[in-house]
Amino acid sequence: MVQPFTVIRDTTPDSAIPRGAVVAMGNFDGVHLGHRAVIAAALEMGRAHGRPALALTFEPHPRRFFSPNTPQFRLTDERAKLRLLAGTGLAGAVVMTFDKARAGTSAQDFIHHDLIGRLGVSGIAVGYDFHFGKGRVGSPSLLVNEAPRLGIEVDVQPHVDIDERPVSSSAIRIALAEGQLDEATTMLGAPWFITGEVIHGEKRGRDLGYPTANIRLDANCGLKHGIYAVRVGRGAERLDGVASFGRRPTFDNGAPLLEIFLFDFKGDLYGQLLDCAFIGFIREELKFDSLEALIRQMDDDSARARAMLAAAPDAFPRLGTVD
Repeated sequence: MVQPFTVIRDTTPDSAIPRGAVVAMGNFDGVHLGHRAVIAAALEMGRAHGRPALALTFEPHPRRFFSPNTPQFRLTDERAKLRLLAGTGLAGAVVMTFDKARAGTSAQDFIHHDLIGRLGVSGIAVGYDFHFGKGRVGSPSLLVNEAPRLGIEVDVQPHVDIDERPVSSSAIRIALAEGQLDEATTMLGAPWFITGEVIHGEKRGRDLGYPTANIRLDANCGLKHGIYAVRVGRGAERLDGVASFGRRPTFDNGAPLLEIFLFDFKGDLYGQLLDCAFIGFIREELKFDSLEALIRQMDDDSARARAMLAAAPDAFPRLGTVD
């Protein structure tokens, strides 16, 4: 029987928190290979001591608190992050609200009040560059120095490199902004995905023979505008397709919109939540002089998308269930 993934928040009673758990601590935007190394260390520590392993993360992302007027391209919103964490084998996640009080908490108070006092952790896994506490003075070395006195184990994971380049959320954002999907997928360990509700559009696709499921992405999404091979999740069902993300320069050059054409599918998807994984980048967004030219290009795009998807039959993020 699969154990439920437990989410612990600031409002969770102390009596509902599993004492003695091991925590993997970080912001975990994207849950990429570097994050997964920290999670794997926590899971191994938990197995060695017969303790549950949890992720400890913060919402909203601290960057949003410190720079509220600066656009932030998040790889994963809170729910997507939790679903990815639930797919790693962790028993749950501690989601701490990052607000003025949290930002003003000293590193020592965070360790003693939050980690030891409230959570009662027995071990901590953390990345080499993770900092915490007021002024970001808390560091992996501080945790290592405090560990013997606190009676806990601390595991500090080094950076993960691919082709001598460190894996990071920032590097993945840059890759997505440049349409370098292969690079982003490699660093993430799985295709990047979004979740969104299907909304009504202009219904031009029907007239062109390409009816689409339209999803409005976050305004700060930095994904390169263009045409993509995509795999869509509707619950446990997987559907292949081709998608356009951009402003539709042939028609209205409007607000960015994700428009997904699903192969061999007929049905009404309005109002449904879909997971859309980006498997391959096909081309940049273009303006066409005629509808005939656009349709010929869409035919070619579809053929290329089918080939990309056939070459990656199992490509999809591993997502767990979060209540």
